[in-house]
Amino acid sequence: MRITRAGWAVMTVLSTLIALYAAKYASFDPDTYFSEQRATYLAHQLPLGIHIFGALVALAFGPWQFSARLRERSPRWHRRIGVAYLLGCLVGGIGALLMAPLAYGGVVARLGFACLGVAWLATGGTGLRMILHGRVEEHRRWMVRSFALTFAAVTLRLMLAVAMVARLDFRTSYTVIAWLCWVPNLLLAWWFTRVRPGRPDRSLVRVKVVPGGEDL
Repeated sequence: MRITRAGWAVMTVLSTLIALYAAKYASFDPDTYFSEQRATYLAHQLPLGIHIFGALVALAFGPWQFSARLRERSPRWHRRIGVAYLLGCLVGGIGALLMAPLAYGGVVARLGFACLGVAWLATGGTGLRMILHGRVEEHRRWMVRSFALTFAAVTLRLMLAVAMVARLDFRTSYTVIAWLCWVPNLLLAWWFTRVRPGRPDRSLVRVKVVPGGEDL
């Protein structure tokens, strides 16, 4: 289960661009909010800020945990990046759950974002638990799944851009994209990280993890 250099480059560039684009929301400038949600965001700036900060950290650090060169040459930095990423997921996920009931688009959109928040926290938490138990292969699988959900921030904005160019009804598009931005991502990640029939399941091999060591 390796990510090609080209795939990693595309993923990193898109994540960085969206992180830079979304950073404008950290200014809490009302003019940066879309009109349908401006009043809601202004009334709930604390949970909004929690979500924005966590998601930005996860987007910025996430791609680098998949750099094979970094992992092999500097395991300690790989570990630090992983910690920063998971903390971003934790904070961003909590913020997502706080903001989901306020999402534009009605009950369907709110449920979509709430499920995304739960899945985001669950995959990251499972990835952490796997590495703490020395189950490196399973850790890698769960981190891929976790970042597939982090990448929903990218797919959501790309899909919204397409919907705007196509002049689709914004409310309907937003409601559908609340699910489409992450469900296909997770399904693809699950497919690529599945255990292939006929191949040994290396996830059963455990590695002793020593704090401060170089074994990851």
